[in-house]
Amino acid sequence: MAGGFDVDAYLERIGRERPAAADAATLGDLQYAHLVAVPFENLDIVFAGGVPHDRDEAVGKILRGRGGWCFELNGACSMLLDELGYDVKLIGAAVLLDGPSKVLDHLALEVTPRESDGDAEVGAPMLVDVGFGDTFVRPLELNRSGPQDGGTNDFEFIPSPQGTTLAEVVDGIPEARYRFKRVAHRFDDFAPAASSMQRDPAKHWRSKPFATRLLGNGTDRVTLTHDTLKFRRAGTQTEQPVARHEWDDALGEWFGVERPGPWPDAT
Repeated sequence: MAGGFDVDAYLERIGRERPAAADAATLGDLQYAHLVAVPFENLDIVFAGGVPHDRDEAVGKILRGRGGWCFELNGACSMLLDELGYDVKLIGAAVLLDGPSKVLDHLALEVTPRESDGDAEVGAPMLVDVGFGDTFVRPLELNRSGPQDGGTNDFEFIPSPQGTTLAEVVDGIPEARYRFKRVAHRFDDFAPAASSMQRDPAKHWRSKPFATRLLGNGTDRVTLTHDTLKFRRAGTQTEQPVARHEWDDALGEWFGVERPGPWPDAT
Protein backbone atom coordinates (compact mmCIF):
# COMPACT_ATOMS: atom_id res chain seq x y z
CA MET A 1 0.00 0.00 0.00
CA ALA A 2 1.65 3.19 -1.19
CA GLY A 3 2.69 5.40 1.72
CA GLY A 4 2.22 2.68 4.35
CA PHE A 5 -0.75 1.71 6.46
CA ASP A 6 -2.94 4.70 7.39
CA VAL A 7 -4.19 3.84 10.88
CA ASP A 8 -6.29 6.96 11.29
CA ALA A 9 -8.02 6.52 7.92
CA TYR A 10 -8.87 2.92 8.77
CA LEU A 11 -10.20 3.91 12.19
CA GLU A 12 -12.29 6.63 10.57
CA ARG A 13 -13.69 4.01 8.17
CA ILE A 14 -14.99 2.00 11.12
CA GLY A 15 -16.11 5.05 13.08
CA ARG A 16 -13.49 4.99 15.81
CA GLU A 17 -10.71 7.25 17.08
CA ARG A 18 -7.20 6.09 17.90
CA PRO A 19 -7.49 4.20 21.22
CA ALA A 20 -5.37 4.98 24.25
CA ALA A 21 -4.60 1.33 25.02
CA ALA A 22 -4.41 -2.00 23.22
CA ASP A 23 -6.50 -3.76 25.86
CA ALA A 24 -9.28 -6.34 25.68
CA ALA A 25 -12.12 -3.85 26.01
CA THR A 26 -10.80 -1.83 23.08
CA LEU A 27 -10.33 -5.01 21.05
CA GLY A 28 -13.99 -5.91 21.55
CA ASP A 29 -15.07 -2.42 20.51
CA LEU A 30 -12.90 -2.53 17.39
CA GLN A 31 -14.23 -5.95 16.35
CA TYR A 32 -17.82 -4.82 16.76
CA ALA A 33 -17.24 -1.54 14.92
CA HIS A 34 -15.62 -3.42 12.03
CA LEU A 35 -18.58 -5.78 11.77
CA VAL A 36 -20.96 -2.82 11.56
CA ALA A 37 -19.02 -0.69 9.09
CA VAL A 38 -17.34 -3.20 6.77
CA PRO A 39 -19.58 -5.80 5.11
CA PHE A 40 -18.71 -9.41 4.55
CA GLU A 41 -19.33 -9.74 0.82
CA ASN A 42 -18.25 -11.49 -2.37
CA LEU A 43 -19.23 -8.85 -4.94
CA ASP A 44 -15.90 -8.66 -6.75
CA ILE A 45 -15.73 -12.44 -7.05
CA VAL A 46 -19.15 -12.59 -8.71
CA PHE A 47 -19.20 -9.34 -10.67
CA ALA A 48 -15.59 -8.28 -11.25
CA GLY A 49 -13.66 -11.42 -12.06
CA GLY A 50 -12.22 -12.04 -8.60
CA VAL A 51 -10.05 -10.43 -5.93
CA PRO A 52 -6.26 -10.37 -5.62
CA HIS A 53 -4.72 -12.01 -2.58
CA ASP A 54 -3.05 -8.86 -1.34
CA ARG A 55 -3.50 -7.22 2.07
CA ASP A 56 -2.58 -3.77 0.85
CA GLU A 57 -5.19 -4.04 -1.90
CA ALA A 58 -7.73 -5.20 0.67
CA VAL A 59 -7.01 -2.21 2.90
CA GLY A 60 -7.43 0.17 -0.02
CA LYS A 61 -10.69 -1.48 -1.00
CA ILE A 62 -12.03 -1.14 2.54
CA LEU A 63 -10.99 2.52 2.72
CA ARG A 64 -12.95 3.10 -0.50
CA GLY A 65 -16.11 1.93 1.28
CA ARG A 66 -16.18 -1.71 0.29
CA GLY A 67 -16.00 -4.97 2.23
CA GLY A 68 -14.72 -8.38 1.24
CA TRP A 69 -14.30 -11.99 2.26
CA CYS A 70 -12.29 -13.51 5.11
CA PHE A 71 -8.85 -13.17 3.52
CA GLU A 72 -9.43 -9.49 2.83
CA LEU A 73 -11.26 -8.52 6.03
CA ASN A 74 -9.22 -10.44 8.59
CA GLY A 75 -6.05 -9.75 6.63
CA ALA A 76 -6.67 -6.00 6.72
CA CYS A 77 -7.91 -6.03 10.31
CA SER A 78 -4.73 -7.81 11.37
CA MET A 79 -2.70 -4.91 10.04
CA LEU A 80 -4.81 -2.42 12.00
CA LEU A 81 -4.50 -4.38 15.25
CA ASP A 82 -0.77 -4.83 14.77
CA GLU A 83 -0.31 -1.09 14.25
CA LEU A 84 -2.31 -0.41 17.43
CA GLY A 85 0.00 -2.58 19.52
CA TYR A 86 -1.76 -5.93 19.70
CA ASP A 87 0.09 -9.21 19.23
CA VAL A 88 -1.60 -10.69 16.15
CA LYS A 89 -1.27 -14.19 14.73
CA LEU A 90 -2.87 -15.31 11.45
CA ILE A 91 -4.42 -18.74 11.91
CA GLY A 92 -5.82 -21.11 9.30
CA ALA A 93 -9.15 -22.84 9.79
CA ALA A 94 -11.11 -25.56 8.04
CA VAL A 95 -14.76 -24.56 7.71
CA LEU A 96 -17.09 -27.31 8.94
CA LEU A 97 -20.49 -25.89 8.01
CA ASP A 98 -20.96 -28.52 5.29
CA GLY A 99 -19.38 -31.38 7.22
CA PRO A 100 -15.86 -32.61 8.02
CA SER A 101 -12.98 -30.94 6.19
CA LYS A 102 -9.22 -30.63 6.48
CA VAL A 103 -8.85 -27.82 3.93
CA LEU A 104 -7.65 -24.55 5.46
CA ASP A 105 -10.13 -22.32 3.65
CA HIS A 106 -10.62 -19.63 6.29
CA LEU A 107 -8.38 -16.99 7.84
CA ALA A 108 -9.03 -15.96 11.43
CA LEU A 109 -6.99 -14.07 14.04
CA GLU A 110 -5.45 -14.92 17.39
CA VAL A 111 -5.00 -11.59 19.14
CA THR A 112 -3.34 -10.97 22.50
CA PRO A 113 -4.22 -7.65 24.16
CA ARG A 114 -1.83 -5.65 26.29
CA GLU A 115 -3.29 -5.45 29.78
CA SER A 116 -1.41 -3.44 32.38
CA ASP A 117 -0.81 -5.30 35.67
CA GLY A 118 1.65 -3.30 37.69
CA ASP A 119 4.96 -3.35 35.88
CA ALA A 120 3.99 -6.31 33.68
CA GLU A 121 1.95 -6.54 30.55
CA VAL A 122 -0.30 -9.58 30.39
CA GLY A 123 -3.22 -10.57 28.23
CA ALA A 124 -5.40 -13.55 27.43
CA PRO A 125 -5.19 -14.61 23.77
CA MET A 126 -8.48 -14.07 21.93
CA LEU A 127 -10.08 -15.38 18.76
CA VAL A 128 -11.15 -12.44 16.59
CA ASP A 129 -13.02 -12.82 13.31
CA VAL A 130 -14.50 -10.05 11.14
CA GLY A 131 -14.85 -12.24 8.04
CA PHE A 132 -17.19 -15.14 8.80
CA GLY A 133 -20.61 -13.57 8.43
CA ASP A 134 -23.21 -14.16 11.13
CA THR A 135 -21.10 -15.42 14.02
CA PHE A 136 -19.68 -14.13 17.31
CA VAL A 137 -19.38 -10.36 17.55
CA ARG A 138 -16.95 -10.09 20.47
CA PRO A 139 -13.55 -11.69 21.04
CA LEU A 140 -13.54 -15.20 22.54
CA GLU A 141 -10.93 -16.27 25.09
CA LEU A 142 -8.93 -19.09 23.53
CA ASN A 143 -7.69 -20.56 26.80
CA ARG A 144 -11.12 -20.68 28.41
CA SER A 145 -13.09 -23.92 28.67
CA GLY A 146 -16.85 -24.20 28.51
CA PRO A 147 -19.37 -21.91 26.81
CA GLN A 148 -18.74 -18.18 26.61
CA ASP A 149 -20.92 -15.35 25.38
CA GLY A 150 -20.12 -14.37 21.81
CA GLY A 151 -22.79 -11.68 21.65
CA THR A 152 -25.04 -13.49 19.21
CA ASN A 153 -24.96 -16.80 21.09
CA ASP A 154 -22.78 -18.93 23.33
CA PHE A 155 -19.65 -20.43 21.78
CA GLU A 156 -17.06 -22.85 23.04
CA PHE A 157 -13.75 -24.34 22.00
CA ILE A 158 -13.59 -28.12 21.75
CA PRO A 159 -10.04 -29.54 21.68
CA SER A 160 -9.09 -32.68 19.77
CA PRO A 161 -5.96 -34.21 18.22
CA GLN A 162 -7.00 -32.62 14.90
CA GLY A 163 -7.11 -29.13 16.40
CA THR A 164 -9.51 -26.82 18.20
CA THR A 165 -13.11 -26.65 17.00
CA LEU A 166 -15.08 -23.45 17.35
CA ALA A 167 -18.64 -24.53 18.14
CA GLU A 168 -21.78 -22.45 18.47
CA VAL A 169 -24.11 -23.68 21.19
CA VAL A 170 -27.55 -23.98 19.60
CA ASP A 171 -30.40 -25.13 21.87
CA GLY A 172 -27.80 -26.53 24.24
CA ILE A 173 -25.96 -28.50 21.54
CA PRO A 174 -22.51 -27.45 20.26
CA GLU A 175 -22.52 -27.15 16.46
CA ALA A 176 -19.14 -27.03 14.73
CA ARG A 177 -18.29 -23.91 12.76
CA TYR A 178 -14.59 -24.32 11.99
CA ARG A 179 -11.48 -26.11 13.23
CA PHE A 180 -8.04 -24.58 13.60
CA LYS A 181 -4.62 -25.02 15.10
CA ARG A 182 -2.96 -22.19 16.95
CA VAL A 183 -0.06 -22.03 14.53
CA ALA A 184 1.03 -18.76 12.97
CA HIS A 185 0.70 -18.51 9.19
CA ARG A 186 1.96 -16.03 6.66
CA PHE A 187 -0.72 -14.25 4.65
CA ASP A 188 0.65 -15.76 1.44
CA ASP A 189 0.02 -19.24 2.84
CA PHE A 190 -3.66 -18.70 2.09
CA ALA A 191 -3.14 -17.75 -1.57
CA PRO A 192 -3.73 -21.25 -3.03
CA ALA A 193 -7.02 -21.65 -1.12
CA ALA A 194 -8.16 -18.16 -2.10
CA SER A 195 -7.43 -18.87 -5.75
CA SER A 196 -9.14 -22.26 -5.86
CA MET A 197 -12.23 -21.02 -4.00
CA GLN A 198 -12.69 -18.28 -6.60
CA ARG A 199 -12.23 -20.64 -9.56
CA ASP A 200 -14.42 -23.52 -8.40
CA PRO A 201 -17.90 -23.09 -9.96
CA ALA A 202 -19.36 -25.39 -7.32
CA LYS A 203 -18.44 -22.95 -4.57
CA HIS A 204 -21.00 -20.35 -3.55
CA TRP A 205 -18.36 -17.63 -3.65
CA ARG A 206 -18.64 -17.17 -7.41
CA SER A 207 -22.16 -18.40 -8.05
CA LYS A 208 -24.38 -16.11 -5.95
CA PRO A 209 -23.65 -12.61 -4.64
CA PHE A 210 -24.23 -11.68 -1.01
CA ALA A 211 -23.43 -8.96 1.51
CA THR A 212 -24.04 -8.88 5.25
CA ARG A 213 -23.19 -6.63 8.19
CA LEU A 214 -24.32 -5.71 11.68
CA LEU A 215 -26.69 -2.77 11.93
CA GLY A 216 -25.08 -1.27 15.05
CA ASN A 217 -27.88 -2.08 17.47
CA GLY A 218 -26.76 -5.13 19.42
CA THR A 219 -26.82 -8.17 17.15
CA ASP A 220 -29.27 -6.74 14.60
CA ARG A 221 -28.11 -7.68 11.10
CA VAL A 222 -28.94 -7.11 7.45
CA THR A 223 -28.13 -9.65 4.74
CA LEU A 224 -28.63 -9.33 0.99
CA THR A 225 -28.48 -12.53 -1.04
CA HIS A 226 -28.98 -12.87 -4.79
CA ASP A 227 -32.77 -12.71 -4.39
CA THR A 228 -33.63 -11.91 -0.76
CA LEU A 229 -33.17 -9.10 1.77
CA LYS A 230 -33.06 -10.45 5.34
CA PHE A 231 -33.15 -8.65 8.67
CA ARG A 232 -32.63 -9.74 12.24
CA ARG A 233 -33.98 -7.19 14.68
CA ALA A 234 -34.29 -7.84 18.40
CA GLY A 235 -33.86 -11.53 17.71
CA THR A 236 -36.67 -11.68 15.14
CA GLN A 237 -35.90 -12.72 11.56
CA THR A 238 -37.77 -11.22 8.62
CA GLU A 239 -37.10 -11.36 4.91
CA GLN A 240 -38.45 -10.03 1.64
CA PRO A 241 -37.85 -11.02 -1.97
CA VAL A 242 -35.63 -8.77 -4.08
CA ALA A 243 -36.08 -8.79 -7.84
CA ARG A 244 -33.10 -8.28 -10.14
CA HIS A 245 -34.15 -4.70 -10.94
CA GLU A 246 -34.39 -3.90 -7.20
CA TRP A 247 -31.07 -5.44 -6.21
CA ASP A 248 -28.79 -2.46 -6.82
CA ASP A 249 -31.04 -0.16 -4.80
CA ALA A 250 -31.01 -2.57 -1.86
CA LEU A 251 -27.23 -2.88 -2.09
CA GLY A 252 -26.80 0.88 -2.08
CA GLU A 253 -29.30 1.56 0.67
CA TRP A 254 -28.04 -1.02 3.17
CA PHE A 255 -24.36 -1.30 2.28
CA GLY A 256 -23.51 1.99 0.62
CA VAL A 257 -21.81 0.40 -2.38
CA GLU A 258 -22.44 -0.09 -6.07
CA ARG A 259 -22.39 -3.38 -7.92
CA PRO A 260 -18.82 -3.56 -9.32
CA GLY A 261 -19.70 -5.17 -12.64
CA PRO A 262 -22.42 -6.75 -14.79
CA TRP A 263 -24.51 -9.68 -13.71
CA PRO A 264 -23.03 -12.99 -14.87
CA ASP A 265 -25.02 -15.01 -17.36
CA ALA A 266 -26.11 -17.55 -14.74
CA THR A 267 -26.79 -16.57 -11.15
